[in-house]
Amino acid sequence: MKRSYSPSTTTSTSSNSNSLSASTTLRRHLHNSSSSSSSSSSQHLNGHIRSDSGDKYDISDPKPWESNRHPRLYGSKRDNSDSSLLVPNSPTGDLPFYSRAHDDMEARRRFPTSEKEVSLAEVNGEKSNLLDLDDQGKWEKGHGAGPGIGGKRGLPPRQRIGGWRGIMVEHEEIIWTAIYTILSMLTRYWRIGAANYVVWDEAHFGKFGTHYINRDFYFDVHPPLGKMLVGLAGLLSGYGGGFEFKSGVEYPADVPYTSMRVILASFGVALVPLAWWTAGEMGWSRFTRHWVTICVLCDIGWLCISRFILLDSMLLFFTFTTTLGLAKFHNQRHDPFGDDWWVWLVFTGWSIGCVCSVKWVGMFITALVGLYTIEDLWDKFGDLSMPIKTYIQHWVARISCLMVLPFIVYASCFKIHFMVLNRSGPGDAQMSSLFQSHLKGNDFAESPLEIAFGSKLTLKNYGYGGGLLHSHVQTYPVGSQQQQVTCYHYKDDNNNWIVTPTWNEDPVDIDGPIRYLKDGDTIRLIHSSTGRNLHSHPVVAPVTKEAYEVAGYGNETIGDENDLWVVEVVDDTASSSKLENRIHALTTRMRFRHQQLNCYLRAANSVLPQWGFKQVEVSCTKENNKKDKHTYWNVESHWNERLPPGNAKLYKSPFWRDFVHLNVAMWTSNNALVPDPDKEDILASKPFDWPFLKLGLRMCGWGDNQIKFYLLGTPIIWYFSTISLSLGLGLLFWYLARQQRQYKDWKSAEEFDHWLYVLKLSFGGWALHFFPFLIMGRVTYLHHYLPTLYFAVLMAGHVLDHLFFSGTRRTQLKKIIWFTVWTGSVILSFWWFKDLALGIHGPVNDHWGWMWRLSWNVSVIYYYRLRVSARRVEADR
Repeated sequence: MKRSYSPSTTTSTSSNSNSLSASTTLRRHLHNSSSSSSSSSSQHLNGHIRSDSGDKYDISDPKPWESNRHPRLYGSKRDNSDSSLLVPNSPTGDLPFYSRAHDDMEARRRFPTSEKEVSLAEVNGEKSNLLDLDDQGKWEKGHGAGPGIGGKRGLPPRQRIGGWRGIMVEHEEIIWTAIYTILSMLTRYWRIGAANYVVWDEAHFGKFGTHYINRDFYFDVHPPLGKMLVGLAGLLSGYGGGFEFKSGVEYPADVPYTSMRVILASFGVALVPLAWWTAGEMGWSRFTRHWVTICVLCDIGWLCISRFILLDSMLLFFTFTTTLGLAKFHNQRHDPFGDDWWVWLVFTGWSIGCVCSVKWVGMFITALVGLYTIEDLWDKFGDLSMPIKTYIQHWVARISCLMVLPFIVYASCFKIHFMVLNRSGPGDAQMSSLFQSHLKGNDFAESPLEIAFGSKLTLKNYGYGGGLLHSHVQTYPVGSQQQQVTCYHYKDDNNNWIVTPTWNEDPVDIDGPIRYLKDGDTIRLIHSSTGRNLHSHPVVAPVTKEAYEVAGYGNETIGDENDLWVVEVVDDTASSSKLENRIHALTTRMRFRHQQLNCYLRAANSVLPQWGFKQVEVSCTKENNKKDKHTYWNVESHWNERLPPGNAKLYKSPFWRDFVHLNVAMWTSNNALVPDPDKEDILASKPFDWPFLKLGLRMCGWGDNQIKFYLLGTPIIWYFSTISLSLGLGLLFWYLARQQRQYKDWKSAEEFDHWLYVLKLSFGGWALHFFPFLIMGRVTYLHHYLPTLYFAVLMAGHVLDHLFFSGTRRTQLKKIIWFTVWTGSVILSFWWFKDLALGIHGPVNDHWGWMWRLSWNVSVIYYYRLRVSARRVEADR
């Protein structure tokens, strides 16, 4: 509806006359015109909004980007500071609520033609499009996408509505946030303590939380933030740290497992309101916001994974907060370097640091933010009106908040990790010897400082992720078939070696003078447990084919010249390191050169097959690379009764060296988690199995008398979100083709840019989270898809909003019908499968209707029928 008005001048009365703003008068006229056809009211307008002709005025409502006012000043608060824009005959200045807004207050997206500030009103007459109401009865609202000014959804400026309806509209965000939070709490906390035994990976992460409470150092492939939060949950719950968290074992009475689950499930509770806020920032209709939020509320995959002592709820929480921060920051682009702009940029950087500190999967959402930032800075580079100083400030802001801040958060988590875990524990061997020497309960610092012939010791590889030189009675099935020599990351008696003179030298005399080990000495290393000599010969190594094999050969009396190694010192961090070139425990880094082959003892994290127990291969490399740290070794443990104990003050371990060392060790161990071809893992699945839920995951035993949990997704959500990815790309190609043919499908280029931005955010987030798993060698499970699913759901909401809920093509009634259909299908599907997440009681075969796909191993009968059928087909081939 569009109407024009001819303004007329009036005589000014007194300065304190009651008045209304021009936009208020315009809206009052619109309201009155719906019930009568009276003539337009006269208005007095200030000269600064008068056109050149002097008889035309802009009577539209000023938008936030057209004013110098701070966004915080916009809202429903009345502002009477400018008396020149007031109109008499209004006792209160309140505007009656327009008639069609009672049905729905959702606004159509509106975009300005420029981000620059312009005058309060254009001088070319009234803005006719501001006189239009959208299809849901609301005035078109502020800049870009998102719920109103600065990401806050609300009414147009200075508008109030009375009664409970006004309260609902004015406080809609708070009300719906509270409603969805309560619903999320009901689903996440419902019967959360019913399973009184250790479920699935609670055996790992509960144990890691125990280490934090006991302050024992441990090693894991994931960064420490999530596990520190597990430990904090145990501490707040009153857990004393005395339970071992063995899989399937019943919790004792003194372990508050329910409280720990509730605390960690709170991260899962927060996913639902976060989805509500994020959907509001996308500029979607209210129908779409509710549908996306209900999908997050009703997906049984997100529900199930949030109810246990696991890291995934925290990973999802910080993935959601990073997405929200990015969307909020995008909607502040019209006010660069403003308060809200800085808040959401810093929030996004903080979220990136947190999500990467829980699991390295957070790098995928980091890549999404990085690509968005690159595109944003590239667009600004093409803005010739932007001063170079401002452009540099944009770079500095993003580097500081999106790179430096996340790294500070990430590194701080490791600093706290090292500070809390100050006792010797099961993960010591993954760290450097110097680091271990400072742990309480570790005797490294008490070991004799100087090494002598006859000393028993362990040798630690100095390369990142390196282990201890190790041997055992098992032999190589290939090559020389002699005793295996490997690197092992845990303390074991098979790590002990004895420094022995060469074959043509006298043996060690325990009553004679002490002979210290020096740089350049030639020695034999005898394995303490088996008596074999550390040996190498011109036989190809089992994994590293360009190197020689290292094995255990002979004994104390049988051997040859291939048992001899020359000690070459690299450096020493001890203050007396150059004293007579002696070898010191912990501080001396040295290399072992084979006397006959001139190759160097090396452990480069190449993993042996199953016959080598997946331990690290030790070989003798022909290349003399003095900078190759995988050829560096240091003495870790040292025993010699003839030598005095060491002094802990001589040993210092810098934080940054330990930080890098641990991260490389995590990377190495993570890459070693590859599927075993000799074993069938019925829990594992492949990435292409995830989008259409080919296989779920049993999280516990499947006995009839225990509560059972099956990790699966709500099928309707997973199926439609996957299909929406193709639909979204299809729509993009469709509109690009039509644009090439000069069709005009969009009101403005800005509207299409926003639609494209949401599509890129959704599909880009999905692709960056999904495709890396296709090239990973490690074993994968269904829960790895849960962060990826969020972006598929956003794409589904984007497609639904575009095809069903936005625009004026459908009436309000039709939109309500479509919303009921889509939402009802999600809720019904959730209700049908809810027991998979909340717990299956009794025999699983008594529950029918869950085998939508025969590959789901929910039912034992159907699953084994499928297995037998598959084996018959394979046998026929």
